[in-house]
Amino acid sequence: MGNCLFCKIVRGEIPARKVFEDDEILAFHDINPARPVHFLIIPKRHIASLATVTDADAPVLGHLLAAASRLASEQGSPDGFRVIINTGRIGHQEVPHLHAHIVGGPEPVGPMLKRIAPTA
Repeated sequence: MGNCLFCKIVRGEIPARKVFEDDEILAFHDINPARPVHFLIIPKRHIASLATVTDADAPVLGHLLAAASRLASEQGSPDGFRVIINTGRIGHQEVPHLHAHIVGGPEPVGPMLKRIAPTA
């Protein structure tokens, strides 16, 4: 995709602080980190979101998640981490290219979601 921010990073048109790269995926540091360890992993091939994946995407998604574990440990979060994949408008996906945020560090990340009161 020509104007996709992450596709431009893959092509080298926009610089990124790379964590890891191979033929299928690219991992790079988040430009506005929320935790001591915060990087993104993307498939190099454009996939708009998790909502659009098919069975044909399973190998690259498996590779992406397997790399997340190794890279999180290498980046300073060996005792655990969180994987966040925002999907679509409701999921607050800001860049229309599938990406996983890997967040962690020496301290617990905190609660997963803010609890809301049940409606009657």
